[in-house]
Amino acid sequence: MKIYSAPLQGFTEAVWRNVHNQVFGSIDGYYTPFLRYEHGEIRSKDIRDVERKNNTVENLVPQIIAATPDEMRPLLELIRNEGYKCVDINMGCSFPLQARKKHGAGILPHPDLVAGILDEVKRNDDILFSIKMRLGWQEKNEWHALMEMINATPLSHVTMHPRLGIEQYKKPVDIDAFAEFYNACQHPVVYNGDLLTLHDIQRVENEFPKLKGVMLGRGLLANPALGIEYATGKETTGSERAEMVREMHDKMHDVMAQRLQGNTQYLSKLKPYWEYLLPDMLKRDKKAILKATTIDKYMHAVNEGLANY
Repeated sequence: MKIYSAPLQGFTEAVWRNVHNQVFGSIDGYYTPFLRYEHGEIRSKDIRDVERKNNTVENLVPQIIAATPDEMRPLLELIRNEGYKCVDINMGCSFPLQARKKHGAGILPHPDLVAGILDEVKRNDDILFSIKMRLGWQEKNEWHALMEMINATPLSHVTMHPRLGIEQYKKPVDIDAFAEFYNACQHPVVYNGDLLTLHDIQRVENEFPKLKGVMLGRGLLANPALGIEYATGKETTGSERAEMVREMHDKMHDVMAQRLQGNTQYLSKLKPYWEYLLPDMLKRDKKAILKATTIDKYMHAVNEGLANY
């Protein structure tokens, strides 16, 4: 199976992707957080994140979010100008602010809007498209009304996160509903959702042997070595993970320290990673990292935490 890195807003941006690829690797494709066209423009921050000059990862796939072809076109122009050949369409984002605009999972109850997006896919046959979606926004069978048109659209694969949009990440994934989708979809299928350990990946692989791959999100943020573990078929030890996390963190620190000024900017960018990273770290060490108020205190807490891991 292929192992893909899922897009997570605020986390899997260029610095994280570049450094993860250098230190850990074993990822067949990194997906960018979604690009969106709003108020007549694309945010400068989003443009910088996909510009080739800021990315050393070769296997990078830009993701876009849109409700209409008019929103798609400027995004595709940017992506095409940067030389990308693959694009992922977000039909799974569960954030209410986006869903209210019929973006992400908010588009799923509207087959007419999905049809417009898929027609635009067919008009851009120089790009290889994929879709990342959920079962629906409010009902788990909303995908049924979309299946015929999805199957009729040229796609490299469809990634399914088997939850509803309104559930966000609060309820368990619905494996039975995923199995139904897996059997109905005529494109290669990628599984996404609650893959936190090597055992989780292997269990899904065994249950669905025709999967093209799995997409790792929060699980990869928690254990950046998951791709290595799948490739080797064995879990890394705590000391191995700590050593690689230290290397990755130090490289991210070097980049961030040059770009961000002052304690507040720096800490607001790096501390959030520890909300996911190494969840089995000693609670007192994790608390010290998250409560650090200066860069010096933060780095001391990180070094202590990794030494004790």
